[in-house]
Amino acid sequence: MTVEILDNVFSQVRDGIMDIRRQLAEKGTAPDTSILSRKMTEAQQRKFISKVIADLGYDFSRGRLDNTVHPFATGINHNDVRLTTRWSENDFSMGLFGVIHEAGHGMYEQNIDEKYEGTPVHEGASMGIHESQSLFNEIIIGSNRNFWAKQYPFFQECAEGTFDDVSFDTFYDSLKHSKASLIRIEADSLTYVIHIIIRYEIEKMIFNETVSIDELPKIWNDKYEEYLGIRPENDLEGILQDVHWSGSSFGYFPSYALGYMYAAQLLHAMEKEINVDEVLASDDYSPIRKWLTENIHQYGASKKPNELILDATDELLNPQYLLDYLRKIYFSVYKISETQDFA
Repeated sequence: MTVEILDNVFSQVRDGIMDIRRQLAEKGTAPDTSILSRKMTEAQQRKFISKVIADLGYDFSRGRLDNTVHPFATGINHNDVRLTTRWSENDFSMGLFGVIHEAGHGMYEQNIDEKYEGTPVHEGASMGIHESQSLFNEIIIGSNRNFWAKQYPFFQECAEGTFDDVSFDTFYDSLKHSKASLIRIEADSLTYVIHIIIRYEIEKMIFNETVSIDELPKIWNDKYEEYLGIRPENDLEGILQDVHWSGSSFGYFPSYALGYMYAAQLLHAMEKEINVDEVLASDDYSPIRKWLTENIHQYGASKKPNELILDATDELLNPQYLLDYLRKIYFSVYKISETQDFA
């Protein structure tokens, strides 16, 4: 991946997302999110999400789920791939989507072909490809109305009455509320990429030596105000919120956005062979996991990222699929019709 490609792709995505946000603000009706703070215990959440990720294809006989401060997945080998998450009993979405995300990483590691075991390619092809698998779980499947319609009765059962008075439409729409926020890992699925692009633009400034270190906090704050309309009050909720730069992980941030775009592009290719909505409305999600294993998982790092995406989708990285997907999801939730949009 090169700066030239990222400049073009990120410019297209940034402008597209900002346009979607503008239309939501001007024409949309924001969903009610009051139910998101209803209490759901850690045990109730764990019961629900453990079954969900097992249904999606994560193999608990070769892995486990534990608690941590910042969620991650780690693969000892393809027969020992462990997940971690954090929980909030007054924000069930944080733990649930965190586990779905990490399970995407875990399923990738579990399904690398055994013939590569003990070699340098018995791992993910890149951080971008790895994030494509976690974000496919979290954003593509996790945004699908059929998926949640199928899972909602079990969710209500696990919550033991807390959501019995909440209609499915109210529940689903609340999950896709979009609001500008300062903290990257708490961002919604529409604004998340903007957080990445801000970091990418600042990284370029740092390495091109066009700014001094002392200027960076203000530059960060100015970009948040320009792109998201909000401004950090201190560096904790501003430039010091991530560990990446202090740990010398420069160039890491774009992988999150690349994974997002890859995931949407993989969905577009998958839908040529599989009716994804029908699968997610059914009792058997295995066709989705098998397609991803056939096209991505099994190869580990034996193919380069661009080669994997080209072979799986018949084209190189195309960010338009992500914009189309976000537009479809958020226009539906915010009750904006396409005819209204183009009027």
